[in-house]
Amino acid sequence: MAISKARKEELVAQYLELLEKSDAIFLAEYTGMDMKAMNALRDKVYEANGAFHVTKNTLLGYALEQSNMPVPETLLTGQVATGFALGEVPAMAKTLVDFAKSEERLQLRGGIMGSNMLTAKEVEALANLPSLDQLRAQLIGLINAPAQNIVSAVTNGVRQLINVFDAYAKSEDEAAEAAEAAA
Repeated sequence: MAISKARKEELVAQYLELLEKSDAIFLAEYTGMDMKAMNALRDKVYEANGAFHVTKNTLLGYALEQSNMPVPETLLTGQVATGFALGEVPAMAKTLVDFAKSEERLQLRGGIMGSNMLTAKEVEALANLPSLDQLRAQLIGLINAPAQNIVSAVTNGVRQLINVFDAYAKSEDEAAEAAEAAA
């Protein structure tokens, strides 16, 4: 079915807007997927702060060109859907990789991050990166660990001093009691 020129311009404008907001895009072949599976995927992508659209290859290529992004012509063949990472890139990649594992009809082809083309293997590697929240927690843990070690060292030193003073005081008390008992 032919698309009108106005609809093509509308789609290119939509792709340009999504590309502008995206930190990365991921391309996948969806041949044979039913609407139920496609909607389930869109829901998961939405939860990962992304968007997933069936795209027209030539129009997406044109939008990529206008955005000064590389055009992966080898990936833009057949039935292609595009995932737009509007939030964290690893979270979006993980969502798509996990869904592709459970839905064999979804095949990740690759993606674009910045001006770099990504292979399907690189998208999978990206999916294995920790999320931003996990990285923040690790960083806080690294910063917090030396402070805890200092507090622990000071506390142990003070505790040892108290034990020495306590032992000395007890020995003085015992010596005084022994002197009184002897007298």
